[in-house]
Amino acid sequence: MKIALILENSQAAKNALVLKELQAAVEPYGHTVYNYGMYSAEDKRSLTYVKNGLLASILLCTKAVDFVVTGCGTGEGACIACNAFPGVQCGHIESPLDAYLFGQVNAGNAVALAYAQNFGWGGELNLRYIFEKLFCTPFGGGYPIERREPEQANKRILDGVKEITHRPLIEVLKGLDQEFVKSTIDDPKFAGLFYPNCQDEEVAAFLKSL
Repeated sequence: MKIALILENSQAAKNALVLKELQAAVEPYGHTVYNYGMYSAEDKRSLTYVKNGLLASILLCTKAVDFVVTGCGTGEGACIACNAFPGVQCGHIESPLDAYLFGQVNAGNAVALAYAQNFGWGGELNLRYIFEKLFCTPFGGGYPIERREPEQANKRILDGVKEITHRPLIEVLKGLDQEFVKSTIDDPKFAGLFYPNCQDEEVAAFLKSL
Protein backbone atom coordinates (compact mmCIF):
# COMPACT_ATOMS: atom_id res chain seq x y z
CA MET A 1 0.00 0.00 0.00
CA LYS A 2 1.20 3.50 -0.86
CA ILE A 3 0.38 5.89 1.98
CA ALA A 4 0.61 9.68 1.73
CA LEU A 5 1.24 11.95 4.70
CA ILE A 6 -0.16 15.49 4.41
CA LEU A 7 0.04 18.12 7.16
CA GLU A 8 -1.30 21.67 7.15
CA ASN A 9 0.44 24.88 8.19
CA SER A 10 -0.50 25.01 11.87
CA GLN A 11 0.94 21.54 12.48
CA ALA A 12 3.82 21.52 10.01
CA ALA A 13 6.42 21.53 12.77
CA LYS A 14 5.24 18.01 13.76
CA ASN A 15 6.01 16.52 10.34
CA ALA A 16 9.15 14.66 11.40
CA LEU A 17 7.43 13.22 14.47
CA VAL A 18 4.31 12.06 12.61
CA LEU A 19 6.38 10.64 9.74
CA LYS A 20 8.58 8.68 12.15
CA GLU A 21 5.62 7.09 13.94
CA LEU A 22 3.77 6.35 10.70
CA GLN A 23 6.76 4.69 9.08
CA ALA A 24 7.51 2.65 12.19
CA ALA A 25 3.93 1.35 12.24
CA VAL A 26 3.40 0.55 8.54
CA GLU A 27 6.76 -0.40 7.05
CA PRO A 28 6.82 -3.81 8.82
CA TYR A 29 3.68 -4.64 6.79
CA GLY A 30 5.41 -3.72 3.53
CA HIS A 31 3.67 -0.37 3.07
CA THR A 32 5.50 2.71 1.76
CA VAL A 33 5.01 6.25 3.08
CA TYR A 34 5.21 9.27 0.76
CA ASN A 35 5.73 12.52 2.64
CA TYR A 36 3.86 15.30 0.82
CA GLY A 37 4.51 17.90 3.54
CA MET A 38 4.28 20.39 4.85
CA TYR A 39 7.78 19.53 5.97
CA SER A 40 8.30 22.44 8.38
CA ALA A 41 6.64 25.64 9.52
CA GLU A 42 9.05 27.56 7.29
CA ASP A 43 7.97 25.93 4.01
CA LYS A 44 7.31 28.30 1.11
CA ARG A 45 4.11 26.41 0.31
CA SER A 46 1.45 26.83 3.00
CA LEU A 47 -1.17 24.08 3.09
CA THR A 48 -4.53 24.83 4.70
CA TYR A 49 -6.93 22.06 5.66
CA VAL A 50 -8.93 22.83 2.50
CA LYS A 51 -5.81 22.35 0.40
CA ASN A 52 -5.23 19.09 2.28
CA GLY A 53 -8.60 17.90 1.01
CA LEU A 54 -7.79 18.85 -2.57
CA LEU A 55 -4.36 17.24 -2.42
CA ALA A 56 -5.83 14.07 -0.91
CA SER A 57 -8.35 13.91 -3.76
CA ILE A 58 -5.66 14.41 -6.40
CA LEU A 59 -3.52 11.63 -4.95
CA LEU A 60 -6.36 9.13 -4.44
CA CYS A 61 -8.31 9.73 -7.66
CA THR A 62 -5.18 9.32 -9.78
CA LYS A 63 -4.11 6.24 -7.81
CA ALA A 64 -0.79 7.90 -7.01
CA VAL A 65 -1.42 6.57 -3.49
CA ASP A 66 -3.85 4.13 -1.91
CA PHE A 67 -4.37 5.90 1.41
CA VAL A 68 -3.95 9.37 2.91
CA VAL A 69 -3.05 10.29 6.48
CA THR A 70 -3.82 13.95 7.13
CA GLY A 71 -5.20 16.19 9.84
CA CYS A 72 -5.05 19.64 11.39
CA GLY A 73 -5.32 21.11 14.87
CA THR A 74 -8.55 19.27 15.71
CA GLY A 75 -8.78 16.98 12.69
CA GLU A 76 -12.30 18.23 12.02
CA GLY A 77 -11.50 20.73 9.27
CA ALA A 78 -9.28 18.32 7.38
CA CYS A 79 -11.94 15.60 7.61
CA ILE A 80 -14.70 17.86 6.30
CA ALA A 81 -12.49 19.18 3.50
CA CYS A 82 -11.41 15.70 2.42
CA ASN A 83 -14.99 14.46 2.19
CA ALA A 84 -15.95 17.53 0.13
CA PHE A 85 -13.75 16.33 -2.74
CA PRO A 86 -14.27 13.37 -5.10
CA GLY A 87 -12.73 10.00 -4.40
CA VAL A 88 -12.05 10.55 -0.69
CA GLN A 89 -13.76 8.76 2.19
CA CYS A 90 -12.16 10.19 5.30
CA GLY A 91 -12.69 9.32 8.95
CA HIS A 92 -11.98 11.51 11.98
CA ILE A 93 -9.73 9.42 14.24
CA GLU A 94 -8.98 10.15 17.90
CA SER A 95 -7.96 6.79 19.33
CA PRO A 96 -6.56 3.38 18.36
CA LEU A 97 -10.07 1.94 18.70
CA ASP A 98 -11.40 4.55 16.26
CA ALA A 99 -8.63 3.61 13.86
CA TYR A 100 -9.27 -0.12 14.01
CA LEU A 101 -13.04 0.17 13.62
CA PHE A 102 -12.72 2.68 10.77
CA GLY A 103 -10.53 0.27 8.85
CA GLN A 104 -12.65 -2.79 9.53
CA VAL A 105 -16.16 -1.31 9.35
CA ASN A 106 -15.91 1.70 7.04
CA ALA A 107 -12.85 0.73 4.97
CA GLY A 108 -12.26 4.32 3.87
CA ASN A 109 -9.14 5.65 2.19
CA ALA A 110 -8.14 8.59 4.40
CA VAL A 111 -7.97 9.60 8.04
CA ALA A 112 -7.80 13.01 9.69
CA LEU A 113 -6.12 13.26 13.08
CA ALA A 114 -5.94 16.00 15.71
CA TYR A 115 -2.34 17.13 16.05
CA ALA A 116 -3.00 19.94 18.57
CA GLN A 117 -6.18 19.14 20.53
CA ASN A 118 -5.32 16.77 23.40
CA PHE A 119 -1.84 16.33 21.94
CA GLY A 120 0.26 16.54 25.08
CA TRP A 121 2.38 14.16 27.09
CA GLY A 122 2.28 10.79 25.32
CA GLY A 123 0.93 12.30 22.11
CA GLU A 124 3.44 10.40 20.03
CA LEU A 125 2.38 7.15 21.70
CA ASN A 126 -1.24 7.74 20.75
CA LEU A 127 -0.10 8.37 17.16
CA ARG A 128 1.90 5.14 17.15
CA TYR A 129 -0.96 3.05 18.51
CA ILE A 130 -3.45 4.66 16.09
CA PHE A 131 -1.27 3.81 13.10
CA GLU A 132 -0.59 0.31 14.36
CA LYS A 133 -4.29 -0.48 14.81
CA LEU A 134 -5.30 1.21 11.56
CA PHE A 135 -2.94 -0.82 9.37
CA CYS A 136 -2.58 -4.04 11.36
CA THR A 137 -4.95 -6.03 9.12
CA PRO A 138 -6.54 -5.62 5.66
CA PHE A 139 -9.42 -3.14 5.52
CA GLY A 140 -13.05 -4.23 5.37
CA GLY A 141 -12.70 -7.34 7.52
CA GLY A 142 -15.80 -6.39 9.49
CA TYR A 143 -16.49 -5.87 13.17
CA PRO A 144 -17.99 -7.81 14.74
CA ILE A 145 -17.12 -10.49 12.20
CA GLU A 146 -20.75 -11.54 11.74
CA ARG A 147 -21.49 -8.01 10.51
CA ARG A 148 -18.92 -8.20 7.72
CA GLU A 149 -21.29 -8.80 4.81
CA PRO A 150 -23.76 -5.96 5.56
CA GLU A 151 -20.86 -3.61 6.32
CA GLN A 152 -19.21 -4.45 3.01
CA ALA A 153 -22.54 -3.97 1.24
CA ASN A 154 -22.97 -0.53 2.79
CA LYS A 155 -19.42 0.37 1.69
CA ARG A 156 -20.29 -0.51 -1.91
CA ILE A 157 -23.46 1.59 -1.69
CA LEU A 158 -21.49 4.56 -0.34
CA ASP A 159 -18.94 4.19 -3.14
CA GLY A 160 -21.79 4.38 -5.65
CA VAL A 161 -23.33 7.40 -3.94
CA LYS A 162 -19.99 9.20 -4.02
CA GLU A 163 -19.64 8.62 -7.75
CA ILE A 164 -23.06 10.17 -8.39
CA THR A 165 -22.87 13.10 -5.99
CA HIS A 166 -19.33 14.21 -6.93
CA ARG A 167 -18.06 15.41 -10.29
CA PRO A 168 -14.93 13.86 -11.82
CA LEU A 169 -11.69 15.25 -10.43
CA ILE A 170 -10.59 16.83 -13.71
CA GLU A 171 -13.82 18.88 -13.83
CA VAL A 172 -13.30 19.97 -10.23
CA LEU A 173 -9.71 21.01 -10.92
CA LYS A 174 -10.73 23.08 -13.93
CA GLY A 175 -13.60 24.69 -12.04
CA LEU A 176 -11.56 25.75 -9.01
CA ASP A 177 -9.58 28.96 -8.76
CA GLN A 178 -6.39 28.07 -10.60
CA GLU A 179 -4.11 29.85 -8.15
CA PHE A 180 -5.66 27.78 -5.35
CA VAL A 181 -4.89 24.57 -7.23
CA LYS A 182 -1.40 25.70 -8.17
CA SER A 183 -0.52 26.76 -4.63
CA THR A 184 -1.61 23.33 -3.38
CA ILE A 185 0.96 21.50 -5.52
CA ASP A 186 3.62 24.24 -5.64
CA ASP A 187 6.28 22.27 -3.80
CA PRO A 188 9.71 21.23 -5.12
CA LYS A 189 9.17 17.62 -4.05
CA PHE A 190 5.68 17.23 -5.52
CA ALA A 191 6.71 16.31 -9.06
CA GLY A 192 9.14 13.62 -7.94
CA LEU A 193 6.57 12.02 -5.65
CA PHE A 194 3.41 12.39 -7.73
CA TYR A 195 4.07 11.99 -11.45
CA PRO A 196 5.91 8.64 -11.34
CA ASN A 197 2.91 7.15 -9.48
CA CYS A 198 0.02 9.01 -11.14
CA GLN A 199 -2.23 6.78 -13.28
CA ASP A 200 -4.38 9.54 -14.78
CA GLU A 201 -2.65 11.17 -17.75
CA GLU A 202 -5.29 13.86 -18.17
CA VAL A 203 -4.95 15.07 -14.58
CA ALA A 204 -1.16 14.88 -14.77
CA ALA A 205 -1.09 16.96 -17.96
CA PHE A 206 -3.42 19.54 -16.46
CA LEU A 207 -1.36 19.92 -13.28
CA LYS A 208 1.84 20.21 -15.28
CA SER A 209 0.26 22.99 -17.33
CA LEU A 210 -0.13 25.05 -14.15
